[in-house]
Amino acid sequence: MAKQDSNHQTVKFYQTGTFTVGNRLLEEDFRTVQATQERCNTIDSGHRACQGCGQALGARYALDAAMRASNNKIIAANATGCLEVFTTPYPETAWNIPWIHSLFGNVASVASGIAASLKAKGDTETRVIAQGGDGGSTDIGFATLSGMFDRNDDVLYICYDNGGYMNTGVQRSSATPGGARTSTTMPVGDNPGSSFNTGKFLPAIAMAHEIPYVATASVHDLHDLERKVEKAMTYRGARYIQINVPCPLGWGSEPALTIKLARMGVECGLIPLFEAENGDLTDSTKIRYRIPVEDYLQLQRRYSHILKPANQHQLASIRALAKRNIKRYNLL
Repeated sequence: MAKQDSNHQTVKFYQTGTFTVGNRLLEEDFRTVQATQERCNTIDSGHRACQGCGQALGARYALDAAMRASNNKIIAANATGCLEVFTTPYPETAWNIPWIHSLFGNVASVASGIAASLKAKGDTETRVIAQGGDGGSTDIGFATLSGMFDRNDDVLYICYDNGGYMNTGVQRSSATPGGARTSTTMPVGDNPGSSFNTGKFLPAIAMAHEIPYVATASVHDLHDLERKVEKAMTYRGARYIQINVPCPLGWGSEPALTIKLARMGVECGLIPLFEAENGDLTDSTKIRYRIPVEDYLQLQRRYSHILKPANQHQLASIRALAKRNIKRYNLL
């Protein structure tokens, strides 16, 4: 196998005859951080995440990649949410790094304060990461996150996007997709589920702040996720990465389908993967084989009503969103 070039060649898993992530038959340059003896296990085993939790997988790879890129000198701040709850049931913790739990809406401010303290001490080696779900990032913590972007504080903010407040009962967030069922957007009426043309796409807002680096990633492509995290750690100033993390509980999907769903969300165009620097789009992951959005929706109970004949107008809206993403982010 050829060495990985500057264009981050995608690993073709059929070359090793398996879909196992981090396969040890691959050359070392192609392995994920979890397939190396140097991994730091930032999040230890024994936490209480749900079976098939995309967030647990995404956080483990993202933080271990950040540790590798920073010589294992990381301080992490964590908003209230699933990641905080399942890793730190009092008096236990699954974290093996300096880690602080903040309130639901102020993790960006807490991380900015840590970065300011390190700067005052003259510590240029220790790096700061803030973490939150889509609710704690796009809703409750939106103002403090925008402030962090505005000041260009030296913090990498990672948002684990599962499209709702899964920890508190699967309520709608401003990142909940249009048409999706949640406990506060029930599948009733002429337009069941979450309203269309509402909410916000936070990566685009981060780009509007013209911060040094913005990226989107997905747990189905861990090599791409790791590369983007490591790249983000080469910058100083505010950085934002949003990771697509399917939630079997909230999405009504089989735990074994988490990785497949993450891949299908990208392949149908609903989850665009791209990078931006200083407000400009610089790279995007092309869709090799585009699939119909229906193939993606039918594996999730939160969309079961969308596929009924009476709601074809909603299905058309979802198709239009995928088409718009493909055009806007140059995915084909």
